Amino acid sequence: MVMKGPLEAQMRVNALSTPSFSGRPRLEEGKPPYLTSSVRGWKPVKVAMTTSIPREMQVGQVDTSLGKVLAPYQLRKRRPDHIPLEKLEVIAALDSWAQENLLPLLKPVAKSWQPQDFLPNSSSDNFFEDVRALRERARELPDDYLVCLVGDMITEEALPTYQTMFNTFEGVRDKTGCSPTPWGVWIRAWTAEENRHGDLLNRYLYLCGRVDMRMVERTTQYLIGSGMEPQIDQNPYNGFIYTSFQERATFISHGNTARHAKQFGEHKLATICGIIASDEKRHEIAYSRIMSKVFELDPNGAMLSFQEMMKKKITMPAHLMHDGENPRLFDDYASVAQRCGVYTAHDYASIMSHLIKVWNIESLTGLSSEAQQAQEFVCRLPVRILRLAERSHNRTKGETPRRKAFSWIHNKEVELL
Repeated sequence: MVMKGPLEAQMRVNALSTPSFSGRPRLEEGKPPYLTSSVRGWKPVKVAMTTSIPREMQVGQVDTSLGKVLAPYQLRKRRPDHIPLEKLEVIAALDSWAQENLLPLLKPVAKSWQPQDFLPNSSSDNFFEDVRALRERARELPDDYLVCLVGDMITEEALPTYQTMFNTFEGVRDKTGCSPTPWGVWIRAWTAEENRHGDLLNRYLYLCGRVDMRMVERTTQYLIGSGMEPQIDQNPYNGFIYTSFQERATFISHGNTARHAKQFGEHKLATICGIIASDEKRHEIAYSRIMSKVFELDPNGAMLSFQEMMKKKITMPAHLMHDGENPRLFDDYASVAQRCGVYTAHDYASIMSHLIKVWNIESLTGLSSEAQQAQEFVCRLPVRILRLAERSHNRTKGETPRRKAFSWIHNKEVELL
């Protein structure tokens, strides 16, 4: 959008530093993501689970002619494990179940919200006035909040990577690109629903005038070019455990950005983040429902996969984030998100506890000895994670917070943990 003269001057928003919003109330289960939480005073701490792949598992630079234009990421030098035929048979047996229980969770396109529903209408005579009003509201958003919002948006914009990853799951791939199987239909329709999230946040950030959109867009290109490594290894059990966990994590993250936006007086942004959070919640229900069925049909295999993914730690989908300048961009972004209460170690443990409850892990019986050991390991893990977080918090008490400049917000600095 090109603007000239007095109108351009009226719509310009000064990129001034704004106060931090750390310590704001956070999302609670059972409450709409745009309401005020009663949780106060908990200070998030940084732990390894919410950052990138453990350094010891990163070996060898990528050997590719594109190496200079992609992020400086690394790959694990090992082949995916062989997937037992029994697991593939379980997934194959779920075709009719998916048709009846999974696809109804998708919303018809005609009844779905679209990004334009929440943004100034460019064909309206009031467009410029509406944009000015949006930019005025955005003045009150703190810099660290913007870092969290941009990070969430970039994560959503890397959707092509997630569809690609989904199609590595053995037994559920969309083999033709337009497969009529329930799994093929789900993958494409889920992608289509998710596509609106990045579009909506991107347009809001573009119109608000508070961020360096070129650096944001460059980060998105780097991220899509780099891909992701969630360590699923083509195993559909691992894949659906990962997606169950990750959809809940994004539900929490978007819900907390909605809550904070309301506190800053940006109620329309609160609605935007809230509507995205509601989509993530519905998708979480879908994936956790798949794993509930898998636990019913193959409790031993499902239990061992749950343990495997928890031992590997859930890698965030944007862990290869890079802007061409900061090689630790994702770690810094995750640190800001934890300090501000958008996504924290506490959330990681709470998601584990939630999935343990949803899948009735503690009450599973008749397991093999190996699966019983996995059951005990998984059930103890949330408490262990919280203890590690508390120890980390105690070690850093009294330390002066580090500050880091982010290219997304015109190289202004915000506090890390």
